[in-house]
Amino acid sequence: MRNDSRLSRMLHVLIHMDRHDQRSTSETIAQMLHTNPVVVRRTMAGLRDHGYVHSEKGHGGGWTLARPLSEITLLDIHRALGAPEVFALGLSREEPQCLVEQAVNARLTDVLQEAEALLIMRLGQVTLAELANDFDRRLAQKRLENPELEIPHGPSTLEKS
Repeated sequence: MRNDSRLSRMLHVLIHMDRHDQRSTSETIAQMLHTNPVVVRRTMAGLRDHGYVHSEKGHGGGWTLARPLSEITLLDIHRALGAPEVFALGLSREEPQCLVEQAVNARLTDVLQEAEALLIMRLGQVTLAELANDFDRRLAQKRLENPELEIPHGPSTLEKS
């Protein structure tokens, strides 16, 4: 089963957007994510519908943040993406009459539900501002180590003016 990386990718995009003074076009975001602008528009539409980004069409249009990163949690973005399954683990349903399968599925269901509840709770406790602050700390450290450092996606796209 493939991993669903939409949460990670959208967090990445939103932090970049916070560092921009201008709108980010779907084309620019698509280049950054190595995907198609249509995929970007479809994904960003969910974030717009939940009030995390704005969009403007036409020349000079694009995407902007609708709220400060400090007001957005990882859980907010997870939900805006349709609350995808957080675990790839599943239950066997090949022998529903088998008492062993029933016992395994019952206990595994309980454990997965408990783990998912804990993960969802933690996602709600972390803001995007915390991620951006971690980026700032990492960038400052890298620049101390190497002042000539080239930053992926270009420093002008990452640094807040």
